[in-house]
Amino acid sequence: MMHSSRTSPESPPMSTTATATTLPPAAPSWALFGFEPLRAALEYANLRLTKSRCDPTGDGHPVVIFPGLGTDGRSVEPLREFCNELGFTGLGWGRGLNTGPKGDVDAWLADLAAHVRSLAAPSGKRMTLIGWSLGGLYAREVAKLLDGEVRQVITIGTPFAGSADSTNVGLFYRLLNGQKAVLDPATAERVATAPAVPTTSIYSRSDGVVSWQACVQKGGGQVQNIEVDGSHCGLGWNRKVWAVVADRLAQPDRGWKPYRCNDRREHRSDRH
Repeated sequence: MMHSSRTSPESPPMSTTATATTLPPAAPSWALFGFEPLRAALEYANLRLTKSRCDPTGDGHPVVIFPGLGTDGRSVEPLREFCNELGFTGLGWGRGLNTGPKGDVDAWLADLAAHVRSLAAPSGKRMTLIGWSLGGLYAREVAKLLDGEVRQVITIGTPFAGSADSTNVGLFYRLLNGQKAVLDPATAERVATAPAVPTTSIYSRSDGVVSWQACVQKGGGQVQNIEVDGSHCGLGWNRKVWAVVADRLAQPDRGWKPYRCNDRREHRSDRH
């Protein structure tokens, strides 16, 4: 797939993680948030008008995709179909509408991890986990529980390094879940810690739903942040996101290398 990009590993974007001395990044402006539906619709139309077929060169390994808050498998269907076209086995999370964790969060995540294991088991291959927005938090935490069974994690617009105040969906979360979205310090620290597998965070500075700074992972080794242009609600069918996903999925198992961009015009890769 043709795409344009830029790299700047020497000057990574500023990231902010909540600590005792730094405040979590603030949510995007309401003006930016208000244009999300229109921008996402235009991005979807652009995808459908310009979509081209891909050569199925994948190794067939399972790719489990988690939807964002308030959405279900239909929102990630274009991305799942794309993974299948590439020659991988795209799988939805199979849990219907994502309303957020219920009850005991640790027990809920353990049950989700067991379910994901059952989805990927028929292939006999290690899986990739992809999560959009809140779904990316699930992908990261499930990877920590399925040690040795996950080959990599890709998050898309996921605010793992912020707080509930770093997003514009607090009221929506409460309407869906019946409780306020709050992370205690210990949970916030756990969520901000990357899983022990190659982890790629794709984010947009023009995201109108979550703070882009909250999507930037600090660390070293096999952790990478990749910037694209796009709305939060349209990231799942953003062509630049798909180009990164295709590149990441094509890597051999246990042969991870950082993403390299060849064109300096469109998006940036920062490895921390």
